[in-house]
Amino acid sequence: LWITAGVGTLVLAYYLLRIVLLTRSRVAMWYAASLGVVMFAGFYEVIAAALGVKELIGTLNHVTAALSSSLLAAFAIAERMRVERVERVRAETALKTTYDALPIGLFTLARDGSFERFNPALAAMLGIEPRAGERHYWRDHFEAGSWHWLRDRWLLRRGGELEISAPWPGGETRWFHVRMAPAGETIEGSLQDITSRHEATEKLKFLAENDPLTGVLNRRGIEKIIEDATQHAAEGKPLAVAYLDLDRFKLINDLFGHVAGDEVLRQVCRRIEAVLGEGNTLGRIGGDEFIIVFRDAAIYSAAAICRGIVEAIDATPFHAGDKAFQVKASIGLVEVADRLPVKDAIAVADRACRAAKAGGHDGLVVYDRGASVFREWAEERKLVERLGSGTAPEGLFLMMQPIMSLRAPYGSLNFEVLVRMREPDGTITPGGVIVATAENNGRASVIDRWVLANTLAWLDGHHAALAATHFVTMNLSGASLNDERFIQDAFAMLAGSPRAANRLCIEITEGVALHDLDNTRRFIDGVRRYGAKVALDDFGAGYTSFSYLRELPADALKIDGSLIVNVNAHPANLAIVEAIVELARNLGMKSIAEWAEDCATVESLAEVGVDYVQGFAIAHAQNPEAVLAAQSSASFITDEKVLRYVRDTLAATGPQAAHNPLRRRRPAEMH
Repeated sequence: LWITAGVGTLVLAYYLLRIVLLTRSRVAMWYAASLGVVMFAGFYEVIAAALGVKELIGTLNHVTAALSSSLLAAFAIAERMRVERVERVRAETALKTTYDALPIGLFTLARDGSFERFNPALAAMLGIEPRAGERHYWRDHFEAGSWHWLRDRWLLRRGGELEISAPWPGGETRWFHVRMAPAGETIEGSLQDITSRHEATEKLKFLAENDPLTGVLNRRGIEKIIEDATQHAAEGKPLAVAYLDLDRFKLINDLFGHVAGDEVLRQVCRRIEAVLGEGNTLGRIGGDEFIIVFRDAAIYSAAAICRGIVEAIDATPFHAGDKAFQVKASIGLVEVADRLPVKDAIAVADRACRAAKAGGHDGLVVYDRGASVFREWAEERKLVERLGSGTAPEGLFLMMQPIMSLRAPYGSLNFEVLVRMREPDGTITPGGVIVATAENNGRASVIDRWVLANTLAWLDGHHAALAATHFVTMNLSGASLNDERFIQDAFAMLAGSPRAANRLCIEITEGVALHDLDNTRRFIDGVRRYGAKVALDDFGAGYTSFSYLRELPADALKIDGSLIVNVNAHPANLAIVEAIVELARNLGMKSIAEWAEDCATVESLAEVGVDYVQGFAIAHAQNPEAVLAAQSSASFITDEKVLRYVRDTLAATGPQAAHNPLRRRRPAEMH
């Protein structure tokens, strides 16, 4: 028993001491002392009883121990209350400091909207100087609707957030973020000035739909305007869209730099906006390309405004620094009907603009809603859908236009392969539409692959019947020339049809050839390795640089039709053609003139020594059966005047009489 009592006492004493040391708290010390007194008194009484010494019990017993313990416990409670009061005062002081120091405005509103309390930050935000007895109201500083919102949320006992604006001295508007929570009969809340954030957000929104250089709408912004306007157009309201393109602008950037070009663009926008008037919207969608949307404006009214814009831009030069620049504008204006998709409306307007740039329209081309261009565009979209699968659409077939030798018109049957497409209703889609649509939508190689494969197969299948055919030309799209997969497929097809490849002459547009000389040379070398020939198409169309010809081992130059169709209109035209013919001859190439439409043109071409001629004067495109039945390209001539000239002059007297006898003898036919 003694041992148990002693051990228990030591354990209790140990834990009491440990609590005091760990907490180092006065409260803990008083409680430990209280327990210690009780424990000591009990142990003391046990010892006194065991020893039979009653005198000791009278001095210290459980009664006096209980009183002492209660007194010490009271000290502990008092100490605890003191500590809590000190901590509360410290917390209140810290909270007050934080309340005053927070950069966010804090407030308490009464039910009538007056400020019961607010911190210095809110006072600074609102310019309030606290004075005794002076009351400030929410509605004196913010829009009335914001107080109604606060009161309604308080009545519903729901917190919330709101962005509000407030007028500021000097005409400025400040933006604030309000957060509130109901608290009994008052509203507790915070107010944060978010003017900078709001302005940054608005700037981002502006840049998302506006051009940062000129301030007008960008492509995204103007497309949204058109999309919204087309919905009104579906309700019968007038709508017109104009596509504006600046002429000569690229020259400004190239010669004087983008700083001058940017200044000109800004001035162009200001001139356009001065003419536009209310309700019409301007957007910039490219370097020097703009879209104008005329809402609720009849087509003739929109056309009048567009003429005013063309005149405003053309009338006076634009100034950038000490320099002046003359810029011209071309506009394509279309009337939008029903729910025409935005991209289609822009595309048709772009087509009208290109027609205006071509000349002869005083810078403006207008298509009303009944114009055939809309029907043509719809047909092109259908064709795009048919090309979208990546395989050649059904209905494609080949036509062939004869190319006649001016040296021996009855001695050869040469022709160019052209593609056409028969629609389900029996109508024929021209090759130009097919190729242009395919190129504009990244499907040119699909068409070229089909034409090449079917041309080689047809030439192979009728090899014996084409004994008089020295060459057959086919046009290759520039997109295909830059498609490595197509090039490899073309080489494989040529390798698989060597007989047909020996007769094939692939036409490469001059502009495409110049775009990447190394790639063009690689393709030409590959084609010629398989026995095919190469002709440079549209030669002299505007890109011509004679120096590049020595880099490209072509077999023929096909003179651009724009030079041929007007060859007799001015002596200079014929001189240019003659120079090209002489150049081709000196480089060992043949010359082919296309777009020959009358006898006078054929005669002039023969006079200057052109080797081959192609055009309606000789024949329109023929079906393959007609070509197989003919003996020569001259067999298709139906014009009596041309037929007589070919028979009586070219064929009867030979090549030496067909042109100046002082000219050197021309080389043999192209084989």
